Amino acid sequence: MPELPEVETTRRGIAPHLVGRSLREITVRNARLRLPVPSDLDFLLHQRVTELTRRSKYLLVTFEHGERLLIHLGMSGSLRICESDREVRKHDHVIFTLEDGKELRFHDPRRFGMVLPIGRGDPSTHALLSHLGPEPLGPDFTPEGLYTAVHLRKAAIKIVIMDAKVVVGVGNIYANEALFRSGIRPSTPANRVSRMRMSSLHAAIITVLQESIEQGGTTLRDFVNSDGQPGYFRQRLDVYDRTGEPCRRCQTPILHAVMGQRSTFWCPRCQK
Repeated sequence: MPELPEVETTRRGIAPHLVGRSLREITVRNARLRLPVPSDLDFLLHQRVTELTRRSKYLLVTFEHGERLLIHLGMSGSLRICESDREVRKHDHVIFTLEDGKELRFHDPRRFGMVLPIGRGDPSTHALLSHLGPEPLGPDFTPEGLYTAVHLRKAAIKIVIMDAKVVVGVGNIYANEALFRSGIRPSTPANRVSRMRMSSLHAAIITVLQESIEQGGTTLRDFVNSDGQPGYFRQRLDVYDRTGEPCRRCQTPILHAVMGQRSTFWCPRCQK
């Protein structure tokens, strides 16, 4: 599933082609996504795109009259800028033709994504966005704020930091990696993590996400970026999907367990 770094990589890749241009045509080839794509999106045509932003794993396309289009990549979705003569693939479900003739194609084999107009109101009040916690790379995400949000919770710290109400975008891969870097065992109850260790975890979350964005995201199955190229952060993963391999710090074999129905990896020596 594309996580925050993959979505941010996509945003940065397509923004130069999209912002400042208008849509000439919108073709819905298959409306049966997680939420049905509306049949009539023509009201978005011939409006200049003024902004392309990201909230958690959602992309928000803002048009000059204030209309917004929300896009979610689901489990296998991608957005690519293509020349119009490039062969349309089976799972290119929505095609946006830009004024310069290029096309932005929404590709989603599993069809768990979304392409949804959300009107002109404040997007933060929309039902899909209103419950979300702070952005991990934004000013509202602070060590003290993280400690306050989780210090009374008895659940495992890994489960807690993956809660989008606590902080958005810390998916399974990045939770494993941030906990390794901060030396915290994933199963540690959140209420037993001290302020000092929570500060280390806060810094690790930011660093891991920033490094992944710089590397173009983490490719595990389906994700490709807007140029059709995979992300390369997987080559730098310390614990995720490395069961039995030696820890890069101490050479102790990496352990694996299922926690909250998600694969969890840690070094039993480096993480306490």
